[in-house]
Amino acid sequence: MRALESDRDRATEPLDKTGATRELDSASTPPASWAARLRRDRGAIAWMLLVAFVYCAATFVRSQGVGHWGTDHMMSLASNLLVGRSDLTFPQLTTSNDIVTLDGRYYQAMSLLPTVPYLPLVPFPVLWPCSRWIVSAVLGIVAGWLALPLARRYGPGGEATWWLASFGAFGTLLFTLSIEGDFYYLAHLEAVLLSFLALIEWRDRRRPWVMGLLIGLAALARPTLILVAVPFGLALLADAKDRVKVALAFALPLLGAVAVTGWWDWVRFGSPTETGYGIASITPGLEKLREQGLFSIVHVPTNLALFLGGGYAVQDKLPWLVPSKEGQSILLTMPAVLIAFGATLRERLNQVLWGAVVLAAIPVFLYYGGGGANTYGYRYAMDFVPFLIALVAIALRDRFGALERVLIALSLFFVCYGYVWQITK
Repeated sequence: MRALESDRDRATEPLDKTGATRELDSASTPPASWAARLRRDRGAIAWMLLVAFVYCAATFVRSQGVGHWGTDHMMSLASNLLVGRSDLTFPQLTTSNDIVTLDGRYYQAMSLLPTVPYLPLVPFPVLWPCSRWIVSAVLGIVAGWLALPLARRYGPGGEATWWLASFGAFGTLLFTLSIEGDFYYLAHLEAVLLSFLALIEWRDRRRPWVMGLLIGLAALARPTLILVAVPFGLALLADAKDRVKVALAFALPLLGAVAVTGWWDWVRFGSPTETGYGIASITPGLEKLREQGLFSIVHVPTNLALFLGGGYAVQDKLPWLVPSKEGQSILLTMPAVLIAFGATLRERLNQVLWGAVVLAAIPVFLYYGGGGANTYGYRYAMDFVPFLIALVAIALRDRFGALERVLIALSLFFVCYGYVWQITK
């Protein structure tokens, strides 16, 4: 929770040669408790209340337009995990997509972490029918809260802080994925939340073991995010006095995450390298694409075209514009990410962040699944959007004018449109 404390505009501190801010608090001055600091930070309190209210209200309205769903797949899996089973209960299956059938049992081809937030709800069966909404909203709210300290640490301070925080919480697919209450989106929500925490830690104490742990946990949600360990790890080693100690502290949590992932796949599918996505049932159209490879260069042109040019169809009733079922261009859902290109490669910090963006984007565009069917926007892009948000904040240090405000306002507008589409579709 220290991330929610006021940092006295630490983002305005000059950068050293590594791109990091100098520590503001004297090592000899004992820090106040986070609760005491938070009580003094009225801006943070107001932000937390605003985010919680908007996400809860939007989730409630969205939930009223959805028919009876049944027990969420992750809720079913969580209840089975506590009795030593890793499969799903058949009567509670609500879709056959991404289901692996082995020896008469049904397994969800998904990473482990999305199931974890459901575990506290297992003793309360009365909450199971609405667990999908509870878990998604809570994850979204916490991630939305973290948009403020992220803006404070990377942006220029002042008015720009609130523009940046609003962009992070309400101007990206974080909002639309959170209020949809779909277990398919949980991995993205967890990855964004953990990436925000990692970015905040990078501007604060930059502890190798914490960075390794946060990236490792993010990889337990979205395995492709293990790649962002490369630029952050190299930066840590470049500045380390004891490189062996730093390397071990950073690498051990990452290796632990890889081991847990392998164990989870072995328990379900009998092999630590079988994720289930290559053998799961999917629609015929996706199956043809998968036959070309889960990850293949042949998918790149289509994915890039969708990422840059996916659009809308037109209908004669509200909301008039209908998003393509395959996804929409990031330019039509989160155009404010274009501001990130104002962050040059001269500073080490920017190099690390751009490295994370590029490495996280590679498997996204190689993947056969496109932008995620029946999703507003291009949801797989959320693997690298948190790092783009940090770059947007850095770019605003050099320029925060009318164009930047317009791009952020357009992002807020498009996300609001996405919400209208979700509750009327």
